[in-house]
Amino acid sequence: MTIKEAQELVDRWIKEYGVRYFSELTNMAVLTEEVGELARVMARKYGDQSFKEGEKDNLGEEMADVLWVLLCLANQTGVDLTTELEKSIEKKTQRDSLRHIHNKKLLA
Repeated sequence: MTIKEAQELVDRWIKEYGVRYFSELTNMAVLTEEVGELARVMARKYGDQSFKEGEKDNLGEEMADVLWVLLCLANQTGVDLTTELEKSIEKKTQRDSLRHIHNKKLLA
């Protein structure tokens, strides 16, 4: 599935099952909440914390939830994430390609 197809799929789902998009501000708050849930799993899986009783290692599910809300926000605000990601990769390539290659911290 391409990013464009994912945006279209989310839009169809919202229109068929979700009644309407939440407001942009609500979705921003939901995105923040979902990133927090992802951070919790990361802290338990890769950090110093352990899973509490009843918690599960659902890393992929939490990443997908973050992506879902980000796709909603892109649709609501008219952002073509494919185009924006391509521009971001180009910007990072121009700005950072040599910086990272010469970063001794990354070579250790």
